[in-house]
Amino acid sequence: MKKIIFTKMVASGNDFIVIDRKLSGNLGRLAKLLCDRKFGIGADGLLLLDNSKHTMRIFNADGSEAGMCGNGARCAALLIGKKKDKINTLAGVVKTQVSGDQARVQLTNPEDIKLDIPLNVNGRLIKVNFINTGVPHVVIFVQGIDSIDVRNIGNSIRHHTKFAPAGTNVNFVEAKDKNLIQIRTYERGVENETLACGTGSAASAVIFALKKAVENLVKVKTQSGETLKVFFEKNNNKFQNIWLEGSAKIVYKGEYYV
Repeated sequence: MKKIIFTKMVASGNDFIVIDRKLSGNLGRLAKLLCDRKFGIGADGLLLLDNSKHTMRIFNADGSEAGMCGNGARCAALLIGKKKDKINTLAGVVKTQVSGDQARVQLTNPEDIKLDIPLNVNGRLIKVNFINTGVPHVVIFVQGIDSIDVRNIGNSIRHHTKFAPAGTNVNFVEAKDKNLIQIRTYERGVENETLACGTGSAASAVIFALKKAVENLVKVKTQSGETLKVFFEKNNNKFQNIWLEGSAKIVYKGEYYV
């Protein structure tokens, strides 16, 4: 049996297994084993760090590899421990800042923004918004967010032919104040609702800022109860310099045997 040393981390309810070493082999299968909440450690995803190259690879609980994970990057930044740093991801280079238990990451500039797309979901026509903040996201504005069937509706949109073949994450958003939204997210790769999603929070904040003419900052209340902050610069409806900020922490460290 092979021993793997890991760190369990959490950011806003998103939990991750972090391995600070280079691994080879079937990493997708390893992620499924580690993230299994009954027979493994249990997590939303696996983060593989290679400090020698300042790179981070992200694997979802189903074994698929993701280009970016906002809350995962915040966990990595906290573990690395530098006040300022850069991490290479498949979605590009992200800058990080750490102060105490607060970790900030600068996300890549959003792309492919499309507003008010008509979509037939389970026999009902609704309007959704699409944006890519390192990974694809649908943003839907709702009322009565606590009663939304996130798992079933989210699954239908995640696998909708409109977003094939890659699929999409799905965010349900309710406006609470002029710069505060509440969010629930169905995450692709986890294939269920998660307590938070960093890139989803940024995606929802950008769409909200577009529709409501909000400048500079949107606060995002996640299902975990924590409120994340999304800072940005907006110029003629173009967004750049997007930062995601919130707390992160180490839960425990341990050994896993493959």
